[in-house]
Amino acid sequence: MKDEEGGRMKTPHILVVDDELSMRELLEFMLEREGYEVSCAVNGMNAISMIKATSFDLLLCDIRLGDITGLEVLKVAKKENPHTVVIMISAYSSAETAVEAMNEGAYDYVPKPFDNNELKQTIAKALELRTIAQEKRLLDDELKKHLHFNRIVGNSPKMHHVYEMIRQVCKTTTNVLITGESGTGKELVARAIHEKSDRRDQPFVSINCGSIPETLLESEFFGHKKGAFTGADQNKKGLFEMANKGTVFLDEIGEISSSMQVKLLKAVQDKAFIPVGGSESISVDVRFVSATNRKLENEVIEGRFREDLFYRLNVIEIRLPPLRERKEDLRILAQHFLEKYSSEMGKRMTKISSYAIDLLNKYDFPGNIRELENLIERSVALSNTNILLPDNLSISIHKRTWMEEEKERGVDIDAMAQGVSLDDILEGIERAYIQKALDLSKGNQKMTARLLDINTRSLRYRLKKLNL
Repeated sequence: MKDEEGGRMKTPHILVVDDELSMRELLEFMLEREGYEVSCAVNGMNAISMIKATSFDLLLCDIRLGDITGLEVLKVAKKENPHTVVIMISAYSSAETAVEAMNEGAYDYVPKPFDNNELKQTIAKALELRTIAQEKRLLDDELKKHLHFNRIVGNSPKMHHVYEMIRQVCKTTTNVLITGESGTGKELVARAIHEKSDRRDQPFVSINCGSIPETLLESEFFGHKKGAFTGADQNKKGLFEMANKGTVFLDEIGEISSSMQVKLLKAVQDKAFIPVGGSESISVDVRFVSATNRKLENEVIEGRFREDLFYRLNVIEIRLPPLRERKEDLRILAQHFLEKYSSEMGKRMTKISSYAIDLLNKYDFPGNIRELENLIERSVALSNTNILLPDNLSISIHKRTWMEEEKERGVDIDAMAQGVSLDDILEGIERAYIQKALDLSKGNQKMTARLLDINTRSLRYRLKKLNL
């Protein structure tokens, strides 16, 4: 916090209001150790006098005071200086009181007994943002600034890398493969590539390869002629032909069969195909963008995906990070979904409590952004307040169940609060199993491959990768 005159760092001045001497002393001692300037008020009227005489950066006020309520102090504080951040604390926690306090301009509501470290974190965040209004403006600015590519939201370094990749590939006609876990937003990236390209005014045709039965996939891709098969009572254009001059998005490309991969390969490399039951080739000008949540390199090694098709589709790869690797984006993503579903449901929910955000940050969201969106939608639908509080989130039950299941499997999920590398964990497991199989087979690669139920080509690849 800078001094207006000389640009020096100004020590934040906090007013503690509590009618209990022991609580005032505790908070004063704790906050002074954090480097803040602290003043204390013994009751509500004392606090009001001090607020009128001095400009405080933050007010930490109990709800129940000896003379007047903390809400009355809050109202005066916001009237005297709207930029003062107010955090209410109380042993008598209720959603109604919390909502009332936050509607009057409180930054957050902290129930007693509170965790000292969590309270210090809340105060630090509050001072950084200064007011709810400023926090809201910052969120709005971030959302406007970073909705660069259709509906993609994010400001983390990893998402900036994705944005830069989109900017580069959209200028070309090169085929792109988008990889990442389910729920990370691969189709949004595909649409962004199309909408930033010279093909933006032409069709964008999305095909979910995993949802179309194998017997119908060829007809969906290439179309068919009347009488080609039972039920084909008229000619039908395929999706590739419908996408002419535009972009074809092949989602879940790793799900197609070997026989279909052969036909797709020819269509991709020749930009031409023959409809089912037809005899003449149809040429098209399309750009192929594909997506998968599988590791196609491994699928190629295992013989389940054609190597030549893989290299045709994967000229440029864009990897989308899972949500657990971009937690910096969680707050603005949650705010984005809150505003989206509040508007759709005709509600007036404007803010997510910082304690609710802290709770979300403790969960790793295996379903990624799709799971977060589902959670916020459900929370908005079931909430009767206009502030999203921790109690409104079903994440507490969901997370507890998930953590218990993982602990039963012997996985230290709590360690993820400090951050883990999933790739390192999986690599360690893979290394241990391969080394054990090598020991049992006394280095015989064929026997090792049989023990691990993989082919020798895959084993050699893994041995080289792990430097075994």
